[in-house]
Amino acid sequence: MSAPSESFRIDDFAGRRVVVVGDLMLDEFVRGDVARISPEAPVPILEVTGRSSTPGGAANAAMNVASLGGRVKVVGVVGADAAAGVLEALVERAGIDARSIVVDASRPTTQKTRIVARHQQVVRIDQESRAAIDATVGAALIAATQSALADADACIVSDYGKGVISPELVAAVVEVARKRKIPVIVDPKRRDFSAYRGATVVTPNLSELEVATGMRCSTTAEVVAAGTSLLAALDGGAVLATRGAAGMTLLRPNMEPVHTHARARAVFDVTGAGDTVVSTLALALAAGIDITEAIEIASVAAGLVISKVGTATVDTAELLLAMKGQTPS
Repeated sequence: MSAPSESFRIDDFAGRRVVVVGDLMLDEFVRGDVARISPEAPVPILEVTGRSSTPGGAANAAMNVASLGGRVKVVGVVGADAAAGVLEALVERAGIDARSIVVDASRPTTQKTRIVARHQQVVRIDQESRAAIDATVGAALIAATQSALADADACIVSDYGKGVISPELVAAVVEVARKRKIPVIVDPKRRDFSAYRGATVVTPNLSELEVATGMRCSTTAEVVAAGTSLLAALDGGAVLATRGAAGMTLLRPNMEPVHTHARARAVFDVTGAGDTVVSTLALALAAGIDITEAIEIASVAAGLVISKVGTATVDTAELLLAMKGQTPS
């Protein structure tokens, strides 16, 4: 497939209003050096040299939209805890509207702590609940989402399987989106893709595609077969299979597959690459860019983010340079 046309302007993304609804997370990184083994047990001792936190999950998708010039509202659930305060402060500092976040004191804010020794992740510690949210919180989420979508140009549904995304919530999103004629982009986690019925495009990675279909996805032909088998469940929506180093494959009802090549120059960390894909795709579709060109742009953005360490974003300057075939400094 050819590169995006010269008509693409990064300015087309600026000011596009995107609602991100999904599983909000706080990613914490504890970094240090290992020079000794503990006398208490055969485990390394990490001498901590630094700590940092960054928005993760659906919040990272929102950060990507903001860094590319979009105006973002984020909808999700946090606990009544310190991690919630840190997460909300981080997203607000990035200019993201966090007023639609719902607090559920019965569950913790999802937090992933990665212990990193000299750029090598040693262990990850998760604090989370994967149980479905209760009916009261679910109703509050739907109301918050409907309100946020009132002036949106696109919606991202970021499903990390932590209980926030339900078929009822997706149906509410699709109902508003169809009335307003705006695209809905889903980053999926569920086995049953009928939960995403009515979405414009669903973006499974190869593992998610195999789980959803029970089919092997080792070759292009297998990816096409698996993705095509899901189209009926989506009621006209498309499947964009993200294939890592093999690029992406777009599948639409009654149309030939479209393949893009991966654009990564070096791979350091794939954390958050899916968030970058859906964020770039949402902005491109909101700007009226055809989906075949939009996935090329998303491929370039994903190639940039996986060349960085940790949960990262791509900004407009980086993307513009990469679109021109230049290497960002």
